[in-house]
Amino acid sequence: MRGDLTDEEWAIIGNLLPPERGRWFRPAQDNRLFLNGMLYVLRVGCPWRDMHERYGKWNSVYVRFRRWVEQGVWDALLETLVELGLTDDWQHMIDSTVVRGHSQTAGATMTH
Repeated sequence: MRGDLTDEEWAIIGNLLPPERGRWFRPAQDNRLFLNGMLYVLRVGCPWRDMHERYGKWNSVYVRFRRWVEQGVWDALLETLVELGLTDDWQHMIDSTVVRGHSQTAGATMTH
């Protein structure tokens, strides 16, 4: 799909991500597929629930996104891309991940 990671980009970024984890009752999901889903949401600015189905279940992608935010994966990824001089296309999306990752963007209902 337009905007998905190229093989060259994945060769650099794939090794910077935590290993995929499965559970005893379900296999691990593909980091590349999920990252493409995350980048899709960040690029088009849609709610997580409106993420294109080809990237998997929106909630699974969102949970991994939040886990990566909490683990500092996005900060480490941006730092490495800066060191490699590859931030032109990435910095604006990665810098916005914490703001976009708020629960309201996931479609959660607000209670007062």
